[in-house]
Parts: sequence; C-alpha cells; structure tokens
Amino acid sequence: MTAQYPSQLSPSRRDFIKSVGCLTIAFVLGSGADVLAGESVVADELPESLAKNPRINAWLEVLADGRVRVLTGKTEIGQGIRTAVAQIAAEELNMPMERVEVVLAETGRTPDERYTSGSASIETSGMSIRYAAAAARQQLFGLAARQLRVKASQLRLADGMIRTTDGKRQLSFTQLLKEQQLQGEVKLPVQLKAKSEYQHVGKPVRRDEIERMVRAEPVYVQDLRFPGMVHARVLRPTSYGGQLAKLDTAEMQRQIPGLLKTVVDGSFVGFIAEKEYQAKRAQDYGIQHAQWTNGPALPTKQALPELLTTLPAITKRAVNKGDMSGFDTTTAGSAPTAASLSALYFKPYLMHASVGPSCAVALFDQEDNLHIWTHSQGVYPLRNTLAALLKMPPERIHVKAVPGSGCYGHNGADDVAADAALLARAYPGRHVRLQWSRDDEHAWEPYGSAMLMQLDARLDSEGRITHWQNNIWSDTHSTRPGGKPESLLAAQLLAQPALPTPATEVSSAIYRNGEPLYAIPNQRLDAHYVQGPLRVSALRGLGAFGNVFALESFMDELALQARQDPWEFRLRHLTDERAKAVIQRTREMIKNEKLGPGEGFGLGFAQYKNQAAYCAVVAKVHVAEEMGTIRALHLWAAIDAGETINPDGLKNQTEGGMIQASSWTLKEEVLFNEQHVTSRQWETYPISRFDEVPAVTVSIIDRPTEKPLGAGEAAQGPTAAALANAVFQACGKRIRSLPIRPEKLVQIKES
Repeated sequence: MTAQYPSQLSPSRRDFIKSVGCLTIAFVLGSGADVLAGESVVADELPESLAKNPRINAWLEVLADGRVRVLTGKTEIGQGIRTAVAQIAAEELNMPMERVEVVLAETGRTPDERYTSGSASIETSGMSIRYAAAAARQQLFGLAARQLRVKASQLRLADGMIRTTDGKRQLSFTQLLKEQQLQGEVKLPVQLKAKSEYQHVGKPVRRDEIERMVRAEPVYVQDLRFPGMVHARVLRPTSYGGQLAKLDTAEMQRQIPGLLKTVVDGSFVGFIAEKEYQAKRAQDYGIQHAQWTNGPALPTKQALPELLTTLPAITKRAVNKGDMSGFDTTTAGSAPTAASLSALYFKPYLMHASVGPSCAVALFDQEDNLHIWTHSQGVYPLRNTLAALLKMPPERIHVKAVPGSGCYGHNGADDVAADAALLARAYPGRHVRLQWSRDDEHAWEPYGSAMLMQLDARLDSEGRITHWQNNIWSDTHSTRPGGKPESLLAAQLLAQPALPTPATEVSSAIYRNGEPLYAIPNQRLDAHYVQGPLRVSALRGLGAFGNVFALESFMDELALQARQDPWEFRLRHLTDERAKAVIQRTREMIKNEKLGPGEGFGLGFAQYKNQAAYCAVVAKVHVAEEMGTIRALHLWAAIDAGETINPDGLKNQTEGGMIQASSWTLKEEVLFNEQHVTSRQWETYPISRFDEVPAVTVSIIDRPTEKPLGAGEAAQGPTAAALANAVFQACGKRIRSLPIRPEKLVQIKES
C-alpha cells in the first residue's frame, strides 16, 4: 500500500524547495487607512512566534492558482492545528477554507517554532498566522488600490478576489501579484478583521483527517512507503545501563535471508532488511542470542512514594505568600478556632502508551544530505540534535513532521528518528523505515514522572482556608533533546556514548498547577526535584495532572472538614469570575442527573498552568466493592478557552483529555523490578478498553472578545480529581494513590 504522504514528500531538499511553486509576496505596510469596512481591532503587539519570524512569507504564500498556503511550525498531534489555522487564515483573507493549504512543521520551509507543546499551538502559531494574514490583506488592498486607481476604502475582498464596491472591476490574487516578487516584514500596527464579521472562526469545522483515520487510510508516519524502501529494527539491552557482550552477526546473516546489514556501534544494534518481516526476524534472533551485561539494579526495596522522599533533592520555594511563619503542620489544629488537615497524594510513572509504536523514515541521499520523516514535536530542535549526534552541518539535514499514531508528549519519536538516522547513514541511498516494536515502545519510552504531593492546610472558624502548604517531590517533566544528543536513547548506547547529566535547577513543570487558583492568604509551595529510577520526559499536562489530582482531592476533603458543599466551598474561595463560571456550568449540566446505589458525583477544577483554559469536570462513577469494580459512567466538562477558533476541535480535545485521564486515573501504572521495566505489553500495562470508556459531555463557554487560551491539556487534572471525589461519595473511601483500583478500597477496609 502506498501512503498519501510519499507522493507529497519530495525525497531531496532540492526537490522540495523547487516544489514550492508559488508567487512569493511580501508587503510594505500601508498607511493604516480603513481598508475594510467594519474593521476596528488594531493589534499593538506581535505574537511571540511572529516577532521571532516577522517575514510575512515565512507564514503565508499566495500560490499561482490563487490559493493560499499557510505555513506553521507546529505539527499535528491531535490538536487539530491544520484545521484551526486554515480557519484563521481564511477568515482574515475572506476566502473559502477549501482554498487554504496548510503545511506543517518542516525544516527549511516553515518557521522555527521549537516544540509543539504546552497547549500553545493556537496562542502562538495560530495568532501569528492571523496577524500575517491580516497584514497580507492590508497589502493586497494597497496593491489593488494602486492598480485600479481607487481608494482602498472602495474595495472589498471575498473568495480570493478584490473587487470595487460597485462590482464592476476585480482582480484575483494571481492577477494582482503577477510578476511581482516583494519582500517585507509584518510590522505594527496590524489591523485585524472585526470579529463581528467572522464567517469561519468560531464555527465548528470537522477535521478531514478523522475520516481517513476511521477508514484506516494512510495518515501516520507509520503508513509511509517509498519506492525501494528497506526496513529496520533495533535491539535493546536487557536493562537500563546494560551493555552488549556478544552477538554472532555472521551466523545471524546466514540464518536470515534478506538481512542486508547489521549495524553494531557499542551497544547500539540495528538490523536492515529488504522486507519488514525479515527485519523482525533479525530482531527476534538478537533477543534470543545476544548476550548483555547487567546495568545497575533498579531500587525496589522501598515503595516508590517513600523512595521519592529519600532521594537526594534540589528544593525550590516556588510560592511564598502571606505569613506562614506561624504555620506548623504538627500543631496547625491546636488553635482554638482552627481545624487542620494533612494528606499525602501519589501519582505513579505513566507511559505515553502510543497506540502505534514509534516509527521514522530516514534517507541519506547521493549528495550526503539526511532526510528524516518523523512524528517528533520539534523538527528544528531534532535537526540540531541529529547534527550534533552525527557531526553534520544542520543545513544538510532536512526534517519533516508527519503525524504519529498516539502522540501525547515526548514519547519515542525523537529516539526512533535518531535510530533511523544512524541506520540510514550506514546504508545510504535507500529510504530506511524503522519501526519500533510494542516492547521497544513500552520498555524504553521516556515516561511521565512519578510524583508525591504532601498538602497541609488550616481552616478558620468560618470554614475558610487561611493557610496552605504544598510539598512536591518529582523528577523533571522534560528531557526533550533540544540540540543535546545525550537525551537520545541511541546516543547513550554508542561506543562513544553521550550520557545525560541530571538537571541542576528545579523545572517549573514539577509544580505546574501546584499553586491553587483559590484565594488563600497564606501559601507556601516547595518543589523537590529528585532523579528517579526510570527514564522520564514530557507527558500531556506535565506536572499538572498529578498536582490538580492532589489539589482538588484536598479541596473536597477540606470541604468535608468544613461541612460545606464541594461546589460552594470552591466558589467561596474563588475571585476569578471565569473560574466560577465553569464550575457553575457543570452544576447546571448535571442538575437533572440522579444517583443510584453505589454511585457518586465528584468535581474537579483547574485553570491549566493558572493562565490557560479554565476547565471543570464532574464525574459520575459506580463502585461495587463486592464485585471489585470501579466504573466511570459519565464525565461532564465545562471549558472556557477564551475565543474559540473551532468549537468542534475544542470539544474533541476536551473529550479526548477526559477519556485519557480516566484511563490514567483508574488503570495505568508503569511497574519495574530490579532488572527492568515489567510493563512491556498491553497485558502488563492495561489502558481503558472501548467498553470501559465513559460517556462524555462537553459544554464550551465561548468568549470571542478574549484571547484564545491553550486547551489541549486542561481536562486531565480535573478529571482525575473528579473521579477520586466521585469514588469517595459513592463508597466513603478516599483513594489518594493513583491509579484508583478496587483492591485499594479493600485495603482501606482492612486497615
């Protein structure tokens, strides 16, 4: 089967530059005249990505056939960026969306926007494209006014045509730009289209790739096929730090027909074969016959939560408000009118558990250029990292992003790209497709870090929180390569290895959402950075998932202590009206819902990063202790992401976030013994099956006059807390250690 992408992906840097085939336009900003009736919004600050890449033709090109090509440095990881930026560009240019083509992250072609992360695609790239398109529109009007000898105010733009208001004369973009080759930058002021005139933004638009996914048509990097392509697999050590002691490559070559080459560099081992099955056979042979030394034993004598507090730590006081001098957790409840509460919460290692194991295609062409097709979230950082790993000039490396199956953060995408690059260098002239196995993915991907949260608080006689203390122990939440090859798995295995060194500063990702949004006069937050036993990096939401689970579980426990309704308790401690609105909306959403025996409701709330989307989630669960089951029945979410670009996309993101978080909360946990990770297959790392997925309902609070806020990671933390709080209401037992499995209810009963 030939994928759709190969026909669109040119095999060489020279060819893809040739393929641009557009009229490049650049613009000299006009006088600021009123060029489109109804315009009233004048931007006075450029988005960060645009400020770094102000050339307008870095973001937008007008093609020879009059269509517009939009270039974004962000890649598609399920957030629907392709559809959203097409809406934004079509809006500012008054064009049908069908006439807007979107090119995703690709070195040498799209702007360098670093990583697609932090739910920032719309806030950064989307807004940059909005401003670039608006500037383009201004310039098109200026050019048309001069050509038609009319005032710009006498022109209108629609369907890719600029017409005089009397409709007698018109110019297409192509006619307007014929034989012009202009250069310029977007500069302030930029006049944006009046939102009252919007036709595309704010309207639900379905992502066209969804249908192709459902039909199992080629979408992902795993689907790529090229003429003459060969297949590859890698062989991993039996443990972290293990080294290759012996592998009889000659015997392997004799036993496996079609095996083209075995690459051994230190403990990095890869197999290249004509057919994928032959490459898999070589990998299986290596698993059975290669001999390895053991790496250092993993710590298993202590429970992981306890282990985290005993590891050497770097501590940072991230929050220090009011007066905490008199707050002593050992005596906090001794004051005559005070009540105190302390609780310890735990989040285990979680894996990305990508449905499609990581994959990459690499080619060393005849001109010694390296081409990589990857689901990495940062094509430019990956290029720089590969340049350092392979000791090549970055300009000889071309990296193109292609969606991967199941991308929720820094999974194995960069690692498999590096593996493929090493093998392609050893076997130049043909595309090398490297497919990780399920075992490769589960055992070697960088996991979401384990976390321990110690929360202490004091209530006054009115049931208001006066003091709040949070201690968080966690590893880092990001080891993205970012130009440093030592973060790549392959680099650590080479004969001349590049080995990572622990960070020396506390990453803010550890305490992301660790500070409550609630109005609490006296607060302290200490983040303790430790280096845990497993390989870790960014997983959707970073530290926010564990922190919101703890914080919002604790709020419910404090509400109970104060003998107050959990909804009202939260509202009493909030001053942000938008925060209150999402909580109140969820209460409206479930007002007609009834609870049966063994059922409970639970609420969770957060503003992601305390600066992005507001999201409140209500969970309804059923707990049957006698049957040993906890079942998430329904999840409701209210979300405020400011101006909504694509309500359908925002709804998709929120629904997906809740479903994924439900699985994390109720089922998922990476386990290991002294030798290695033991969660190596779906049987040992279960995720929610289709029949376990709860019903989901999302209500969007659209605020078109506010700026758009990142939303892709807003629902996860509130969902975890909502489920924990619902389980408590259903059975009266509080689970503070994820995942919330039925056996933990039994343990509470027995203890």
